[in-house]
Amino acid sequence: MNKAGTFIASDGTFYVDNKRYFWWFSLLIPSAAVAGLLLYPFFNHEFLLWLFFILVYIIFPIVDYVMGEDSSNPPESVITLLESDPFYPIITRLNVPVVIASFIFCAWFVASNQLSIYGYLAVALLAGIVGGHGLNIGHELGHKRKKLDIWLAKIVLAPAAYGHFFIEHNRGHHKHVATPEDPASAKMGESIYRFALRELPGAILRAYNIEKLRMKKAGKSAWSLENEFLQAMLMTLGIFVSLVVWLGSGVVPYLIICAFWSMWQLTSANYVEHYGLLRQKLPSGRYERPQPHHSWNSNHIFSNWALFHLQRHSDHHANATRSYQSLRHFSGLPTLPSGYFGMYVVAYVPWLWFKVMDKRLLQVTGGDFSKINVLAQKRDKLMRKYQSTIKSLS
Repeated sequence: MNKAGTFIASDGTFYVDNKRYFWWFSLLIPSAAVAGLLLYPFFNHEFLLWLFFILVYIIFPIVDYVMGEDSSNPPESVITLLESDPFYPIITRLNVPVVIASFIFCAWFVASNQLSIYGYLAVALLAGIVGGHGLNIGHELGHKRKKLDIWLAKIVLAPAAYGHFFIEHNRGHHKHVATPEDPASAKMGESIYRFALRELPGAILRAYNIEKLRMKKAGKSAWSLENEFLQAMLMTLGIFVSLVVWLGSGVVPYLIICAFWSMWQLTSANYVEHYGLLRQKLPSGRYERPQPHHSWNSNHIFSNWALFHLQRHSDHHANATRSYQSLRHFSGLPTLPSGYFGMYVVAYVPWLWFKVMDKRLLQVTGGDFSKINVLAQKRDKLMRKYQSTIKSLS
């Protein structure tokens, strides 16, 4: 590697990472979230507390649309150099204290200001969006091997009361992804609200059982402090109790709303990432290995900067420990029409989601329902509904 962002592989391949400094945009979400709160004392108007939602759910999707997509890839020969560059992990690690500080500041804000129910709700929800950003940071760090990154992942997941994600995602979702057995893979015909009722408790239960089994194999009690599920619960409890002791019982609703909305951000991501895609069962009864076409992808520039290439989800499932800067685009894969910010808005309106995504799903599967992870109760209805589409694809 020569100057910053320029990489020369041993075979002479020359690569310049033009995205290198744009990854700093990831700090925009937790930083912009508190902008309205900082302006509030000067204008004393609660509308300022809702500005962040306009930014996330309207402005960000528009920016994604205007900026378009980037399908460029780093050459395989420079991946090792990209992975060893210390610049990239610095950005993800810096996000951790920013997320935690934003969460604490929002808690202090609701405890220190006389807000209406709507103002209080606005702050709790925007803190939840920051918590959702923290879950994405925890996702990136939680796949790393260094102890520092693993503990930072656990810390940033704690305010969202979702520390079990570190267990469930790595050892549950990655194993069962795009199968009917996976609570974190949405089925065709399943609205995001129905999906959440299955995914949220399913993820907690799976994480609990994974760690319980690990402790049993190690000959240790499920109540051992080495149980990472128990560690996660205790970290969240410690943070929540500390804030209540410091700020009073008035922050309890804030903590509950914030935690739920943080989880909802992750549920939204899980919903769009694998909707209806299905791994095939082999003659042995086991599922085929996860392939790139078992994830929906998006190359929209801005949302990928903000979310650390989370939207290049296929390569992530193929190479779980590969860092965000090294994730590649694959051509011919299931592709979303927008980045995640825009797709969340679509998902929250089920009829619109089905209108946008079901025909895309049929196209990438050739209209073959044996290749679709479909809600069993709706299989016949959906086959009748899309009969003409299926015929045109066959």
